[in-house]
Amino acid sequence: MYLVAIHHWQQEEAGITGTIAAALNILAFEARQKIAGGGPVTIANFADQNQATELATKLIQEGVPALVIDTLLVRGNSRRQHTCSFEFGTDTLQVETSSGEPLKIGYQTIDLLLIATCNAGQIQTSETTTQRKFSLGKTLLAGGIPMTKKVKSTETTISEERDKTLWLYTSTGETLVFTRNMMDYSGLGEVRQMTCDLNFNYLLKELQRLAPQAHYNDRLLTRVGQVQTLGPVLNPESDLDLAFEILSQSLRDDFH
Repeated sequence: MYLVAIHHWQQEEAGITGTIAAALNILAFEARQKIAGGGPVTIANFADQNQATELATKLIQEGVPALVIDTLLVRGNSRRQHTCSFEFGTDTLQVETSSGEPLKIGYQTIDLLLIATCNAGQIQTSETTTQRKFSLGKTLLAGGIPMTKKVKSTETTISEERDKTLWLYTSTGETLVFTRNMMDYSGLGEVRQMTCDLNFNYLLKELQRLAPQAHYNDRLLTRVGQVQTLGPVLNPESDLDLAFEILSQSLRDDFH
C-alpha cells in the first residue's frame, strides 16, 4: 500500500481545503475534516504506486508539500533496531540491540527524537464480590421467616496496557527504538533511578542535552495526534510505525 501525506502547508484553510477537494474529487467539507488537526496527515492510500505518485505530484505543483510512503518498504527497513540496553559515552551512544548487536551512534549524527505512546498488550483483572440474597428454599424451611444466602460473583475486566517509545533517527540512516518498559537501564550506573519511567525520562533529557541539534517532536504521544497523522483508514495500534515514518519524513522535508 502507498500512502499520500501532506505537511507544513502555508495556505489559508480555504485555499488548502479547495486544493485537496479538487485533487481527491471530494467535497470541501470532507477535505476540511482531513486537515482539521494540522499536519502531517494522511489524506489518501492506494494499492498502485503510480496513482499515489500522481496525486503527490499534483499537490506539490499546487504548493502543498506531499509525501508518498511505501508501507512495505517501511516495514522491511533492516536499519531500524530495537534497543535492549545502552550507555552514554563521551562522544557516542553505545547500545546493544535486541538481536545482540553492539552499535555506536555519534551524538552529532542524531537529527530526530520522536516519542509516542504505544500499546504494550492487555491486562486481565478479576474481582470477586460476595452478596447476601433472598433464598426462597431457606425461607420455606424456616417456616416463612425470610432467609438469605451468600452469592459470589466474579467480574473480569480487560484493559490495554500503555507504554512509551522513543525513536532516534540519525543523518546516516540508522533508527533506534527505545521502549520504556523493555530496556535494561543498568548502563546508567550511579544515575540509575528506581523506576523505568524515571530512567526513560532521564534517557530522553540526556539525549537532548548531548545532541542539541536533534529535532524533538511529541505529536504521537496522544491518540488524537496518532489518528490525525494516520488518517481514518489506518489503526494506531498496528500502524504506529507508519505514523513515525510520516512524521520523520515530514520533519526532514521541512528543515533540510
